[in-house]
Amino acid sequence: MSTAPRTAAAVLPLPSSGQQLQIENLLQLQRAAKKIYSILDLEKLIDSIVNDVICSFGCIEVNIFLRHETRDEVVATGCQGCSVHGKGHSLKIGQEGIVGRVALTGAMHYAPDVSRDPYYLPCEQDVRSELAIPLKIGDRVIGVFNAAHPEVDGFTREQLQLLHGLAEHIAIAVENARLFQRERELNKQHTKEADEAQQIQRQLLPKASLLLPNFTVAGATLPAGAVGGDWYDYIELPDGKWGFVLADVAGKGMAAALLMSATRGILRAIAETVQSPGEVLVRINRSLLRDFPAGRFVTMVYGVLDPLMRTFTFANAGHPWPVVSEGASTHLIETETGLPLGITETTFSETTLELKPGGRLLLYSDGISEAVNANQQEYGTSRLARLIRGPDISTEAILADVQMHSSGQPVFDDATVVLISSRD
Repeated sequence: MSTAPRTAAAVLPLPSSGQQLQIENLLQLQRAAKKIYSILDLEKLIDSIVNDVICSFGCIEVNIFLRHETRDEVVATGCQGCSVHGKGHSLKIGQEGIVGRVALTGAMHYAPDVSRDPYYLPCEQDVRSELAIPLKIGDRVIGVFNAAHPEVDGFTREQLQLLHGLAEHIAIAVENARLFQRERELNKQHTKEADEAQQIQRQLLPKASLLLPNFTVAGATLPAGAVGGDWYDYIELPDGKWGFVLADVAGKGMAAALLMSATRGILRAIAETVQSPGEVLVRINRSLLRDFPAGRFVTMVYGVLDPLMRTFTFANAGHPWPVVSEGASTHLIETETGLPLGITETTFSETTLELKPGGRLLLYSDGISEAVNANQQEYGTSRLARLIRGPDISTEAILADVQMHSSGQPVFDDATVVLISSRD
């Protein structure tokens, strides 16, 4: 019976004491880096660094100075162990102390005996050695890490290497925290501005339903964002007539809201002196062609209601066709639709409807008819036509039905409706 030859087991050499120390230093650096990268609050980050270093390296003082954004100075942002100066203490770059020199040169400076160092600026009485390491992003010095020891030549070569490596991580972590802080402040500012814009835009809309002889008018809007480009308005005209508008500015957000506000002002100024809806749109169009930025346009339906005659005369500039309900009959008012406003010189035809008692007229934006469900099916006008015949129809019920149809889907467009109801 043959026996396979034995082979000696491989024996790995144990690391030397120097190698073991190097490994421990690397592990310590790794742990420190992992911790500081997890902190995005700048003040907490710097406090954590100076506290950890002063405990781990036997220092009597540890500071982090960051370069001032406008002045040629570095400012103490984190301090531990210093009884003379605290946070906010500044040093002139290139002029004051070892820290000021390092901020200028971008090179590490170690003073093993501060009594012999020409750049040392006395602070704590017990300091015997001091270390300053630049915090750099690329070639840009963003600050200085500074540590003081109570012994002459208090930092070993390994500690100097470790702290130099740590400073590289500190610089990146500080820069990340600064960027995060700026982004957070910017987001807060944007949110505040959006809230203010939303409040202003709401003030531009009618405050309540309108009760007229023989008619009730109600409107509602559901912006896709904080502010939007949809709007509706009621304008009191001479001889008891009223102007009604529903419009949609191309685009989203703050830009669309600004253009909406401008268009609203133009419309109100023109409608007070011009009775013909078609002529009103012509004049608005001319103003927008002159003042609007290229590529921006507005779809709009504008009409004049005569409550006593029960007539509604309107013109359409690229807007969805209105829906009218008369008893059991509901249909779209498929008129000749003009081009949207702000594209080119054009004219707009007019259509007059008689709204008999019990009749309803619905103006709406394409955010209603084009709202999609999970199967990408649009809400459509036929659903609107069925809904408007219901006995309990209201603007709130329409918006709720649209929301139910598109439940779970992203909202891409503002949704706005104006319902004109003729009473018995």
